[in-house]
Amino acid sequence: MAKNRTGYSLTELVIMVVFIAIIAAIAVPRLNLSAASRLKADALAGKIVTDLRRSRRLAISDAAVNPAGFSLNIFSLEDGAEPYGGYEIENLQTSETIDSHAIDPDISCTGGDTFKFGPLGNLKASSDTQLVISDSGKTFTITITPATGTVKCEEN
Repeated sequence: MAKNRTGYSLTELVIMVVFIAIIAAIAVPRLNLSAASRLKADALAGKIVTDLRRSRRLAISDAAVNPAGFSLNIFSLEDGAEPYGGYEIENLQTSETIDSHAIDPDISCTGGDTFKFGPLGNLKASSDTQLVISDSGKTFTITITPATGTVKCEEN
């Protein structure tokens, strides 16, 4: 009488693991991981636009008690050098940091680094008006209209 075989031998399991490892070694380098990197630039541009608008809104809403306004400042890990370390929202009257966020070192931020909003929501005279964010072929230009403080983001 013949026995029914119900399992796999150790040799069969080892051969399958080696076969799967070879397929993975071939497939992983071909994956398009730059798409995830482009999404990081997209997310950062959206976050900075939101925080620029937040800084403007804070300047308008606190105008009665804070005539100095609010600022969004982008700073580097080392003064004057890339990569950028992050950015912060600052109360210009008290120099208090309201909020801060890190910037991924793989993402390039060029252009302005100080955006100061006055009590009417306009950009102050010493402010920058443009910021360019790029990573892996995807570039966003953030522009602020000085007279009104309107923030606009365009993908290039």
